[in-house]
Amino acid sequence: MKKYTFTEKKDTRSGFGAGLAELGRTNDKVVALCADLIGSLKMDEFIKENPERFFQIGIAEANMMGIAAGMTIGGKIPFTGTFANFSTARVYDQIRQSIAYSDKNVKICASHAGLTLGEDGATHQTLEDIGLMKMLPGMVVINPCDYNQTKAATIAIADYVGPVYLRFGRPSVPVFMPKDQKFEIGKAIQLTEGTDVTIIATGHLVWEALQASEQLEKKGISAEVINIHTIKPLDEDAILKSVAKTGCVVTAEEHNILGGLGESVSRTLVAHKPAPQEFVAVNDTFGESGAPAQLMEKYKLNDKAIVRAVEKVIKRK
Repeated sequence: MKKYTFTEKKDTRSGFGAGLAELGRTNDKVVALCADLIGSLKMDEFIKENPERFFQIGIAEANMMGIAAGMTIGGKIPFTGTFANFSTARVYDQIRQSIAYSDKNVKICASHAGLTLGEDGATHQTLEDIGLMKMLPGMVVINPCDYNQTKAATIAIADYVGPVYLRFGRPSVPVFMPKDQKFEIGKAIQLTEGTDVTIIATGHLVWEALQASEQLEKKGISAEVINIHTIKPLDEDAILKSVAKTGCVVTAEEHNILGGLGESVSRTLVAHKPAPQEFVAVNDTFGESGAPAQLMEKYKLNDKAIVRAVEKVIKRK
């Protein structure tokens, strides 16, 4: 089995900042808007190099979405930035009416997603955002796994014409994807080959899935790990091809068990090839304050939880 290693940890929000800065140098149509969280969104470099293309909206997220929608009419490619909770739930009406319904070319860039926002607690954490955004017709939903992939995704979505939701996080996580990767919207990445179970993971849970696969190998279980960075449009062909070989699947995500990646995979399997599935996700509850690692342990969003889910699902084959 292919082994993945890392030499450093970085937060995925810094990958967004690096990607945005590069876009500032290569695409003069890109503009950035922020709701009073420049440092948290790592927008400083873009602003320093392109002050005339940055707009500080203040704590007025709904207004930010409306302004961004309007900018597209003049040919601009606006990237909005705030916490994931404030990028979705707080402004859902504006996104639905002014961006999605109107098919505006806005890139909604959302940091501090999931439980790993940490000590700020449930009011700032969001575990519903993937579900909210994937239900909007025409909305692309992307959830990259590390710094390099987030940077590549940020650059790639500027070339895509239409609304995009890009989700990333606060904590430092292993950097294990290649720097020179080509990011393809809607194209899953198979990280390991296996014959006994398919593990489909997204975001921070991809690294945990890889760690789980190594532990499973020691138990004599061959796991195929797939990185689903694009939840919508979903790479159904990659999922069905893998599950046809392994016969069962575990999905892993830092999101509510309702409405996320797991349910998208279930819908695909039911429609084409039913198979046993187990879910590693937050079980229909809000989060709480705590260190990111402690929260991932408490809410069972780590390699140990994936191993347990695999052992359970294999018994159901």
